[in-house]
Amino acid sequence: MLVTGTLEDGAAYQVEVTGRADRPVTGSRRIRALVEQYRGQPVLLRPLGPRRPLDPAVPAAVLALLKQHTMVVDVT
Repeated sequence: MLVTGTLEDGAAYQVEVTGRADRPVTGSRRIRALVEQYRGQPVLLRPLGPRRPLDPAVPAAVLALLKQHTMVVDVT
C-alpha cells in the first residue's frame, strides 16, 4: 500500500506500507522513526475503536497511526 501525506511541519512524504515487522515502511526516515516510536503503543484502528497496540506487521495499524499523526492525502 502506498501512502502519501504531510507531516505537521508541512513536509511531504510518500511511503510504502510493507506489512513486514522488520521493515514496516519504506521511503521516509521520519515515518519509519514515527512507526518505531509508537511500536506497541495503542492506536485507534477506526475513529471509534477498537484501540490495539501498534503491530508494524499489520498494514491497517500502520495506516491508522499515520492518519492519527499526519495528514494522509492518498492511499493506493
